[in-house]
Amino acid sequence: MKSIELKASLRTELGKKDTMALRRAGQVPCVMYGGETNIHFAASANDFRHIIYSSQVFLVKLDMNGKQYQAVLKDMQFHPVSDQILHMDFIQVFDDKPVVVDLPITVSGTSKGILAGGKLRQRRRYLKVKGLLKDLPENLVIDITPLRIGSHVKVEDLKYTNLELLDPAKALVLGIAASRVSKGGAVASDEEEEGAEAAAETAASEE
Repeated sequence: MKSIELKASLRTELGKKDTMALRRAGQVPCVMYGGETNIHFAASANDFRHIIYSSQVFLVKLDMNGKQYQAVLKDMQFHPVSDQILHMDFIQVFDDKPVVVDLPITVSGTSKGILAGGKLRQRRRYLKVKGLLKDLPENLVIDITPLRIGSHVKVEDLKYTNLELLDPAKALVLGIAASRVSKGGAVASDEEEEGAEAAAETAASEE
């Protein structure tokens, strides 16, 4: 898992007036849960740009008034008009305790089905996993090389060392659907293509 180091300041005043003053100064009010107590702090909005504008999940190493913490981003709120970050929630994590995070999926290989004219249909971009920090990768790699047209991958088909997948076992992750033009030259209508995809998903859920 990628990591980023940030400097933050503990908040001593938690009222609305203080929160608004922080935002005007380019700071983001934050809360970190998961430890012995909830910790309120603030950090520069500019320091969060690598976290919020990335598909990656980061381990955030916080230097807060000289004390070190580790956390992962749980949630954030934006202003509906200006897109200013209004608030961020973090979960404190520890080296010796499993953490639950959503990790991005990376597709590798060239599917036999795609070479035959099929199309990749990816239904999930992230999977929820549980594991120790040392075992969390940057991405969950899925090799699609052996997949043919009509083949699919469900959560239960995936295995990663020292990680527990928490999404429903029968959930469809990705599959190879028939395209309008196959390798053999057959042309499928939009209705036929959509029907083939729906049938593949139904079959996946019933297995």
